[in-house]
Amino acid sequence: MSLGRSIATVGSFTLLSRIVGFVRDIVLSAVLGSGPVADAFIVAFKLPNFFRRLFAEGAFSAAFVPLFARSLQGEGRDAAITFARQAHSGLLVVLVPFSLLMMVAMPGVIWLLAPGLSDDQSIFDLAVTFGRITFPYLVFISLASLYGGVLNGIDRFAEVAFTPVLLNLAMIGTVLGLTPFLPDAGYAASIGVALAGLLQWLWLLWSCSREGIGMRLVRPRYTERVRRLVQLATPVAIGGGAQQIGSMVDVVWASLLPAGSISALYYADRVMQLPLGVIGIAIGTALLPVLSRQLRAGANDAAMANQNRAIELGLLFSMPSTAALLILAEPMIRVLFEHGRFGPDDTARTAAALAAFAVGLPAFMLIKALMPGFFAREDTRTPLYIALVAIATNVGLNAAFVFGTGLEQVGIALASSLSGWLNAALLAAVLMRRGHWRPDRRLITRTLRVALTAIAMGAALVGGLGVLRPTLAHSDFLGAVALLGLCIGGGLLYGALGAALGVVKLSELRAMLRRQPGVKPADPTEQP
Repeated sequence: MSLGRSIATVGSFTLLSRIVGFVRDIVLSAVLGSGPVADAFIVAFKLPNFFRRLFAEGAFSAAFVPLFARSLQGEGRDAAITFARQAHSGLLVVLVPFSLLMMVAMPGVIWLLAPGLSDDQSIFDLAVTFGRITFPYLVFISLASLYGGVLNGIDRFAEVAFTPVLLNLAMIGTVLGLTPFLPDAGYAASIGVALAGLLQWLWLLWSCSREGIGMRLVRPRYTERVRRLVQLATPVAIGGGAQQIGSMVDVVWASLLPAGSISALYYADRVMQLPLGVIGIAIGTALLPVLSRQLRAGANDAAMANQNRAIELGLLFSMPSTAALLILAEPMIRVLFEHGRFGPDDTARTAAALAAFAVGLPAFMLIKALMPGFFAREDTRTPLYIALVAIATNVGLNAAFVFGTGLEQVGIALASSLSGWLNAALLAAVLMRRGHWRPDRRLITRTLRVALTAIAMGAALVGGLGVLRPTLAHSDFLGAVALLGLCIGGGLLYGALGAALGVVKLSELRAMLRRQPGVKPADPTEQP
């Protein structure tokens, strides 16, 4: 499967997941609001998600996929599946005791993560309870991440990309169905998280079985390949998770601010994650196995070209998204979330944070496209060192913005964006210095044209916002129609200008979706 087709597959299913995720967040905001109980649930929800992104989807996937691809390419399907089963057993040996320990130590963990919640003992106790309910999610979703790495390694992206839809559906169902029978919606949402982990695990277990890959348990053995996996994954646990670590640091700072600040950052981040998730995560997911196979086969020029096209595609979507989020932040938050217990003050707080997050969107997209350039070469240490610099910068900026300027949650979001730009710049500089990546002429000229097109679209959105402002001041049906019209109109204008300036060419899109020559992918139909 070509890189373009892989990105399109992952991106389309991720878009479906994000749409269902927005429905989930609309339900949560209406039932939970943006107050103390919502803060308690979001802290509890972020905890297993942090370890999922840091270890399972971040460190483990980045280390596992290249090794699995190497084994598949060099030793065949049987050896690759044997390695996957060994990693499966090793993951369980680590995850089960770790999860039990975290659940026992949850009061201390919550105090470290959100010290400000301890000012209200009842809310602190809720966060501890919610944390214990949600934490088993980590075991299930980490195993699902392993299965996803196996499926991606054989060019099966759709099943993995569909998996988050199950999380959103489970949470919507439990919040709407169980809330009337429980003390508050936070309990129902927490149960939904744990149930979602179980459903995602079963879905990908069945998907692997359907491909002839039985992920059965074997006796854990510390083989040479498992040792290499641990060696690669350890630095990625920090290096690949810079954004996640920064996100958790944001929770610590936000817990010291007035109630509702944690929720405001959460909802703002959810909106910003739509373009990042659909395109950025799709690029990172599809690019890593492609680069791994091409570098293994010695097709360095093809790998360089794919790196450039991935960056080009990321900028093509992130630049106009940044313009739209900056200009339409307030009406977006109002139309999406200002219902039920989520009021006008919550809208203003969340919209300001969204605008600050939008500043860093292109940087976060670039990080997704640049990291596979290191991981495919089994270099996980360099991103670690770069991430440490970015994290230290994030902490320093948070202290300056929150306490020095009084920007509160806006300062926290802005610190994340600026540290993201530093991370992306350092990753790019190191790859260029080593000769592993150089921007070709097409990337440079296309980037300039994309920037001009995004600016023109932004100017049109400002004009449209001025005309429709009275309608967009309400979170009713007309407000939603007006917002949708602005977004569609802006997208059509961007596409038309892009076509006129040569930013988007149908012939190139068709070429990206064709299978690329040079490296024969593994045959997923070959049975062990």
